[in-house]
Amino acid sequence: MKFGKSFVLLLLVLFAFCAVPQVSAAEGKKPADRVSIVLPPVMKLARGIANVALSPVELPIAWNEVNNEQGGVAGLFYGTLKGVCCIFARIGVGIVDIVTFPFPLPNCPDDPNGYGSGYGPILTPAWVIDVDHDWQNFVYSNEAIVVDQN
Repeated sequence: MKFGKSFVLLLLVLFAFCAVPQVSAAEGKKPADRVSIVLPPVMKLARGIANVALSPVELPIAWNEVNNEQGGVAGLFYGTLKGVCCIFARIGVGIVDIVTFPFPLPNCPDDPNGYGSGYGPILTPAWVIDVDHDWQNFVYSNEAIVVDQN
């Protein structure tokens, strides 16, 4: 019972630590703009959790990429080693994102989605499965992808 209360208190402190400095920095902005200022830490936390949880997906992605570029034997051996290294990299970056989600990292690039400096992805691609690494359109169907023609 005591652990549950401690956990709830920890979550409240983390939320306050994350949201209050961000909201107070935007006092002169419209209310709609203040909501978007809280999103960068939340997006960083979500990206970290997804990177840790979905890191094993790097193995079949590496097999597919190496198989398409260099053939089946290279895909089996080199793809396996590349996938294992990518798994460890994805887990490490995910843990860093989870631990440091309230703070912008100084040398972290700007987020391509416009969330601001220090909250961008450390590893590219930012998510394990993106449009470019979606084998056989497993997550994103071809009909759902919109390409800018301009």
